[in-house]
Amino acid sequence: MRFIFILLVVLVSSCSEYAKVTKSTDVEYKYTKAVEYYEKGQYSKALSLFDELGTLFRGSDRSQEIHYYIANSHFALEDYYFAAYYYKNFTKTYPRSSRAEEALFKSAYCSYLNSPVSNLDQTDTELAIDEFQLFLNRYPESELKDSTNTMIDELRLKLELKAFDNSKLYYLTEDYKSATVALQNMLVDFPDSPHREEIEFLVVKSSYLLAINSIASKKEERLNATIEHYHKFVDTFQDSDYVKKAEDYYADALRELDKMKF
Repeated sequence: MRFIFILLVVLVSSCSEYAKVTKSTDVEYKYTKAVEYYEKGQYSKALSLFDELGTLFRGSDRSQEIHYYIANSHFALEDYYFAAYYYKNFTKTYPRSSRAEEALFKSAYCSYLNSPVSNLDQTDTELAIDEFQLFLNRYPESELKDSTNTMIDELRLKLELKAFDNSKLYYLTEDYKSATVALQNMLVDFPDSPHREEIEFLVVKSSYLLAINSIASKKEERLNATIEHYHKFVDTFQDSDYVKKAEDYYADALRELDKMKF
């Protein structure tokens, strides 16, 4: 019971102090308290004060410091969209600041943290890649270079998984034309994909299923496309577990072409 009473006293005292700070007209006092709250990890209180001070100190030497505190407070509160906005704005407003490199990195890092799992919309993932690339272009010798490249690789893998899942969805829903196009685009966009063997096999299979279900005027062209895809696949993956099945599609495509000659 006594502990609860003491806790209530502390809370009331804290709230009373903060109310006093917010009502004060002494901007230096407010700034000192804002920094104090920030250093204590009381970011919501600090942010409220820094937002007000940002307007009051605009154009002054202290404006840069306040801008930096605002961005960091949003970041600490895990409000990464606002944090990214303030970090990015910091780099534009203070491009020669000693903190510009850190701010540009953190802007990209916020987009990285906003990047969702691969089956969701990947707008933030693409944005993070672009921003990390901008960071590397601007600071090629940065100490953060290696970690930045690692995160870019992770983000690109997420885009690849998204593209692969979308391509397979076309295949599973029997939209073989779209599947063939999407899978081939994957090979262009992600030439080093660890899924390349499966992708190239699915190109053969999708093009075959598209061909045999085509109308007469398009069938021959699509069967020939299947044969081309087959040769490309076996030339690259002659030892693949998929080869036997690919040979079946190839042989059937040849038989279908022979039938069309008569």
